Amino acid sequence: MAIFDLFSSRQKKARGDVPDVYLYDSIPDKLRVQIVHIIKATIGTRVNNSHYGGETYSEVLYREIHEILCKEYGVFSLSQKHRISHFEAVYDYFLYSEDFEECLDIIELSFKFIEFHVKGKQYKFTHEEGTKQEANDAINELNYRLKESGVGYEFLSGEIIRIDSQFIHSEVVKPTLSILQGENIFNGARDEFLSAHSHYRSQRYKEALVDCLKSFESTMKAICEKHGWQFGKNDTAKKLINVCLTNNLIPVYMQEQFSQFRALLESGVPTVRNKEGGHGQGSEIKNVSETMVSYTLHLTATNIVFLGECEKKVNKAKQANA
Repeated sequence: MAIFDLFSSRQKKARGDVPDVYLYDSIPDKLRVQIVHIIKATIGTRVNNSHYGGETYSEVLYREIHEILCKEYGVFSLSQKHRISHFEAVYDYFLYSEDFEECLDIIELSFKFIEFHVKGKQYKFTHEEGTKQEANDAINELNYRLKESGVGYEFLSGEIIRIDSQFIHSEVVKPTLSILQGENIFNGARDEFLSAHSHYRSQRYKEALVDCLKSFESTMKAICEKHGWQFGKNDTAKKLINVCLTNNLIPVYMQEQFSQFRALLESGVPTVRNKEGGHGQGSEIKNVSETMVSYTLHLTATNIVFLGECEKKVNKAKQANA
């Protein structure tokens, strides 16, 4: 068990369970400092002091993080100070920024580098950069610290995901991503599902609804393609649901119990999207509520989990009969 787990377990017992109530527009100063400690311990801050010069690998990563953020924000540097390292420029900015979305950007980008760069070179970082924390442990600690501080986000699958309810997040959102990451055929559905969450986080609610439907449809198309079931590339959700039902994706002995299943799906994600986000607005601008989008995201996830579990049963039955 990591050191932070041992310490946090003791602290958690002393304080009681962390509350399932979240902040969505601020990051406490204490949490910012803790996050910088995690990043520093995982990527490192070793400077190359040799006569030959050149950057250490950690310096390269901080420079890339800094340059990406500068380009995104339309500035040449995040700091007005001279002779300052890229690490200091980025994380001094993070510590004092009043822009919540920019703080989330910095967290997400930093931990993307940890997940996709540091994790693959953990031995190099431990021995050459003098780091003290492994990449997986860093991600786990970040998520623990976010929850401990009551900030309603989690770093999952390379993205910052908003948490509306810890129970729904644990029982629906995480299992959905587990299914969509299980096979390459679900890559499109996974990207669309994560995109829906990204839009939701940024309050682009109509875009979130559209990506919910895309993810739902892509999941069904992937299942149909995997099993060789005939469908049209441009088929809508309604047609895809019919293909899945016709091919007994839902087991025969359960079809009576699920006589309303088709109606549930057709009146769920597709209808919500069609009525709220997918057609022209006419002369009146339509506002999509946060509550509606949250409901649709969770309904999408629930339906994907259900279809994924049904597909596993179909796959096992095929293998048993082979």
